[in-house]
Amino acid sequence: MRADVQQYYGEVLQSSDDLKTSACCTDMSAPAYLKAVLSELHDEVLARYYGCGLVLPEALDGMHVLDLGCGAGRDCYALSRLVGETGRVVGVDMTPEQLAVARSHTKYHADQFGYGQSNVEFLEGDIERLEATGLEPDSFDIIVSNCVINLAEDKQAVLDQAWRLLKPGGELYFADIYADRRVPAPLKKDPVLYGECLSGALYWNDFLRLANNAGFNNPLIVTDRPLSVDDLQLRERLGDIQFCSATLRLFKLDGMEATREDYGQTVQYLGSIPHHVEQLVLDRFQTFPAGVPVAVCGNTFRMIRDSRLGEHFRFDDAKCEHLGPFDVSREKLTFGSGSGESRGSCC
Repeated sequence: MRADVQQYYGEVLQSSDDLKTSACCTDMSAPAYLKAVLSELHDEVLARYYGCGLVLPEALDGMHVLDLGCGAGRDCYALSRLVGETGRVVGVDMTPEQLAVARSHTKYHADQFGYGQSNVEFLEGDIERLEATGLEPDSFDIIVSNCVINLAEDKQAVLDQAWRLLKPGGELYFADIYADRRVPAPLKKDPVLYGECLSGALYWNDFLRLANNAGFNNPLIVTDRPLSVDDLQLRERLGDIQFCSATLRLFKLDGMEATREDYGQTVQYLGSIPHHVEQLVLDRFQTFPAGVPVAVCGNTFRMIRDSRLGEHFRFDDAKCEHLGPFDVSREKLTFGSGSGESRGSCC
């Protein structure tokens, strides 16, 4: 499917208006500070956006960030603004036409942001074979990806490479498409269904297994939404399969437990992250109001303490005795009917 994906994104799709489903669209409203950043980006870069989520996490100042499947560079340039002139952003993509657009606007964005020189670099490469790019192990604070991993044939290789390239305590923060069952093999050979980010989508339980194999335990669900397939021919081909888009965060931490356990630990957010002064939303189920101690499981305690977020929290693990499982009964993805849902608009 590699050649088909290259053709679909390099030749067939000329803008987000050419998409046939709501899979590769972001329908959530960006907060005001992100809208301001996106308003500074070049129109051509915005028009060539095919993501399904906002992959712009918190506490980015000075960070080194890698974007897997960067396309025309929308997220790279937004991240360039957010990491600041001392930060660094590297985008990797296998589609020459997309990279040509991204590279043509490097100086424009450096000038727009008031940087002496660009802090963005674009590399042509396959996200399943990142070792060929020459990127150093343990060299990135954050890796992002926006509706691209589903397009990879060897998804285990992508997750393995992400683990290799992240620094200890680093984060994989990405949006992608998931299915409520395993997609039949014949559908995976359909270039349109695959290019629209549907037939390459992983069954959620298979994703959890692959993530665990790579070293990532307990993915956190930041946002999720059911997807619509309004094209009747595509919907008929897909049958009863349901899809959802989800943004996840996974941390590179050794020794994480396979399940969420309660040790009586609490964390207190200091309100010190720019644009998140009143509270920090870690995921869909965990919000930390500034100055308020919040109970967390042992894995979340480590995700915060041992990552870049740690300096923005106080930690209390004085008890540190096992109290049984931590309640995560609500933490499930939302799959819709597959039709009738509102179609998102790419932002």
